[in-house]
Amino acid sequence: MKAFSTLALAISLASAPAAFAANVSDVLNTYGNIAQATYADSLTTAKVLKTKIEALLKEPTEANLQAAKQAWIDARVPYQQTEAYRFGNAIVDDWEGKVNAWPLDEGLIDYVDAGSYGEESDENGLYAANVIANKQLKVGSSTVDVSNITPELLAETLHEADEVEANVATGYHAIEFLLWGQDLNGTDKGAGKRPATDFSTDNCTGGHCDRRRDYLMAATNLLITDLEEMVGNWQEGGAARQELAAKGEKGGLATMLTGMGSLSYGELAGERIKLGLMLHDPEEEHDCFSDNTHWSHYYDAKSIKNVYLGEYTRVDGSKVSGPSLSDLLKKQAPAVDKQLRAELNSTEAAMQKMVDEAQDGNTFDVLIASGNKAGNQVVQNVVDALTTQTKSIEKAIEALELDKIEIEGSDSLDNPKAVLEG
Repeated sequence: MKAFSTLALAISLASAPAAFAANVSDVLNTYGNIAQATYADSLTTAKVLKTKIEALLKEPTEANLQAAKQAWIDARVPYQQTEAYRFGNAIVDDWEGKVNAWPLDEGLIDYVDAGSYGEESDENGLYAANVIANKQLKVGSSTVDVSNITPELLAETLHEADEVEANVATGYHAIEFLLWGQDLNGTDKGAGKRPATDFSTDNCTGGHCDRRRDYLMAATNLLITDLEEMVGNWQEGGAARQELAAKGEKGGLATMLTGMGSLSYGELAGERIKLGLMLHDPEEEHDCFSDNTHWSHYYDAKSIKNVYLGEYTRVDGSKVSGPSLSDLLKKQAPAVDKQLRAELNSTEAAMQKMVDEAQDGNTFDVLIASGNKAGNQVVQNVVDALTTQTKSIEKAIEALELDKIEIEGSDSLDNPKAVLEG
């Protein structure tokens, strides 16, 4: 596997066999329809999240906080199923960091436990800046007014401030941190335990509850705005559909398989799973405040399967489906199609085992703990399944005569010695 490059999307323009070419436009249309549906569902569930957060802010009870947390978890289900669209679609990749960037230095946003988090970082001058507690920040040589916490402030001033990627001020994970607070359990059981009174104006805990409320509402409104943008991009005639169509039929198929392969291997198997397992580090957990990582990984894998099979089950239970990559492979290379289908199912089963462990309290951070041999194996099985299916994705690329597609790699898989020595 090689590192991902935009230039790697250059593909052969050789003519495809007639039986193959006749169906490609329908496959690409299905791909676009599923994208539109998953982003639309992400928007719908984000709006539900907003209503639950508004209820929490109106009446900061533990019950309302729990309802907001559940709405956040529910919102992750459709969003994670969009992730196979990230790699290969520049319009998605350029946007994705606004809504799903991680890991984050949460001390930028709010109070943290200094004993576990520390008070400063050589790499990030805003490591413990605590926007909620301060109305001015020092960014580089400039003093920045952050007295009014607005969506514009988060997006234009704070997100990746000082050109540090860990300064994540927007998106799902900023909201997650505000709802759960830090997970101080390490690799032991348990998630973050922020009290509802952190949002109370009458019985404030944590200090600066008015600004914490403002931040939570601003981040939620911004998430909705960003999702609205991507829904529009995937509607008929939208910018993402136009970008896909401009690549031609083979270019469109290359985009689909680049997304599947790069999410499967470099991103999911590597950066999101194997890296944390190698380091036994809960800070490498994707949903590290809520301990919802098992479901995020499960639905990432589902995203790959959705694209290949050309089907998606919406949050209302209805289905979006149509001609698929699998249909093309059945004609071109039936043995490859059969193998890849089986491997996608095996990956889902391995993911389900991780989900089942989490229901018993053995969440991802517990499973990757040093010395947890059985838990480590559950996670390694997921990595192995993803790696295996990626090899079949590469076979599909060959069978469809799509040249020069490179799948994103990860040092955790390709050069583990560098990770351990780093």
